Amino acid sequence: MAVEEQILGYGAEPPERAPAGGKYVYCIIECAEPRAFGRMGIGGRNDEVYTIEHGGLAAVVSDTPVVVYDPTRENALTHEHVIDTVLQEFTVIPMSFGAIFRTHDDVVEFLKDTADALRDVLQKMTGKIELGLKVNWDPETVLKQVEDETEEIRRLKEEILTNRLTSTYFARMQLGRMVERAMSEAADTYVREIYDQLRGCAIASRHNKPIGDKMILNAAFLVERERAAAFDEQVQEIARKYQGQLRFQSTGPWPPYNFVNIHLKLERAGAGG
Repeated sequence: MAVEEQILGYGAEPPERAPAGGKYVYCIIECAEPRAFGRMGIGGRNDEVYTIEHGGLAAVVSDTPVVVYDPTRENALTHEHVIDTVLQEFTVIPMSFGAIFRTHDDVVEFLKDTADALRDVLQKMTGKIELGLKVNWDPETVLKQVEDETEEIRRLKEEILTNRLTSTYFARMQLGRMVERAMSEAADTYVREIYDQLRGCAIASRHNKPIGDKMILNAAFLVERERAAAFDEQVQEIARKYQGQLRFQSTGPWPPYNFVNIHLKLERAGAGG
């Protein structure tokens, strides 16, 4: 489903000149007629977001200087807001943040060169959305549970506390390794059980890196749009099962960011391309 990268070269402008005008591309859709989505383009200029079409495909774009946009919160939210707006009417292939073409014709050439791959992706993504799920636990609560349920840990901890060991230093190191292993196994068990219970509601899933010490699951699920309510109900059922142990946070619906994305590499003059 990957679309081959296209390298765009552009010359560095002299400091006294304004950056050349380009086209910022947010996503790709199936659309044969010109469409406009409102003045909400990136860069704070209130540029119109519109389509550039070729062969039944369209790039959703706004006019922009040819610059490298910093992924600030404002810029990232603008990028996402445009895609979310288009998602209300179309199946979308989201572009990576910062994808800029120099001219209208460059966008058309991209659509022409990658038409077969784009249509294949759009066909696969039709009627599907991405739903996110983050799961956190309270490490102290889980630690107590692990200690209560693991006889070896319980016994070694008691021996350390009562000073019945000749060397408590090595015993404490051993206890720390045992607890770390038991906590890791507990997290793996929770995650495996959650995935198993959601498998029937999702087409595919992607496991992203957890954020912070309390997060044990940071996942994205590709779901049929008509199955979104069933997926949400299943998440709520799982949350009730683990009430007091885990905290669930659902997000979405999103475009399928984790399942299809087009990366464009920008290279300055002299780098080739």
